[in-house]
Amino acid sequence: MLEKLFQLSAHGTNVRTEIIAGLTTFLTMAYIIFVNPMMMADAGIDPGAAFVATCLAAAIGSLIMGLWANYPIALAPGMGLNAFFSYTVVGSMGYSWEVALGAVFISGFMFFLLSIFKIREWIINSIPMALRSAIAAGIGLFLALIALKNAGLVVDHPATLVALGDLTQPAPLLAALGFAIIVALAYRQVTGAVMIGILVITGISLITGLSQASGIMSAPPSLAPTYMQLDIRGALEIGMLSVIFAFLFVDLFDTSGTLIGVAQRANLVDEDGKMPRLGRALMADSTATMAGAALGTSTTTSYIESAAGTAAGGRTGLTACVVALLFLLALFFSPLAGAVPAFATAPALLFVAVLMTGGLIQVNWDDLTEAAPVVITAIMMPLTFSIANGIALGFIAWTVIKVFAGRWQDLNPSLYILAGLFVIKLALFN
Repeated sequence: MLEKLFQLSAHGTNVRTEIIAGLTTFLTMAYIIFVNPMMMADAGIDPGAAFVATCLAAAIGSLIMGLWANYPIALAPGMGLNAFFSYTVVGSMGYSWEVALGAVFISGFMFFLLSIFKIREWIINSIPMALRSAIAAGIGLFLALIALKNAGLVVDHPATLVALGDLTQPAPLLAALGFAIIVALAYRQVTGAVMIGILVITGISLITGLSQASGIMSAPPSLAPTYMQLDIRGALEIGMLSVIFAFLFVDLFDTSGTLIGVAQRANLVDEDGKMPRLGRALMADSTATMAGAALGTSTTTSYIESAAGTAAGGRTGLTACVVALLFLLALFFSPLAGAVPAFATAPALLFVAVLMTGGLIQVNWDDLTEAAPVVITAIMMPLTFSIANGIALGFIAWTVIKVFAGRWQDLNPSLYILAGLFVIKLALFN
């Protein structure tokens, strides 16, 4: 049955290899089980329900990817977009988490339509690569600021806005230790480096009495506080357009980059370098986002950590199905997730930030008309505490600078349209 469903022989793999690959992928991305509920709780969502929603959204998304698209790519609520959800849409803009979930659902539905009508290629090709790198780097810097704040390494200051935290306290010191452990293990290519770092710091925290655990295993918490609580009507007001666009935009590029990157590493592309069944993979991602919003979590997206599974030999959707099963089993470890303190997950956020800023190497720093908008995009996300503001200011800066420099031939109609829409949004609906 598995041979017929996943075509294992045609892909040069077997059941044992796929199971090992699935376990490898799960270990590299399981940190989201601890991190996402904590970030959703900062938006006012019940952490127990957020834990269940995280596991179920990851399981549903990975299962659809495995069974329908037959790719060894796992999904889960995305880092960066969960921060945008909690700290910008709910925290800074003042919307309820129900409205924010409605925006996530709408963005997933729009992504689904873009995948069906194949508009995705036109959108991606119209956005300069440098701006795409800047958006990823900006999200990384945004995550870094949140990580340093959660760790107590950066605190607010009335005169300078931010300052160094109290390094005599255990939280910032343990966070720094956790970051060093994760980086060192990742450098040594240890599977599950991020999760190991989180568990080590959590263990130290429990031993020293800085946090308490109510056990290891239990029945899953209730999903009732978040299930179908999304407010789609509230998300349709004019001020939410930029929020929906930001969710869609970031997910679109993140998913496309992940799918293509993992497929190329696993040699799953055709002779023209294109992914067969790409439309199915994109629709699996967008469907998972809509399902996750209905359950009570932010945008669900494809994980680049899936590359760890393909490196272990995963070549078919059976790998993703194994990941889905492991996320379902994780539902029974909610007490362990509840025992993880913020300073134990902060190193994971900071490590992800390091990886996301690496894309800046693709920027042509000798071209000021490219470098300046990139810097504006990247730094305005953490400094305005908003991914949407960073994207908007980046597109405006790119278009205006190119025009003023006489480089209007570098622009296309979509850039003019997007820049104009962002100007209207910042002027009238900010």
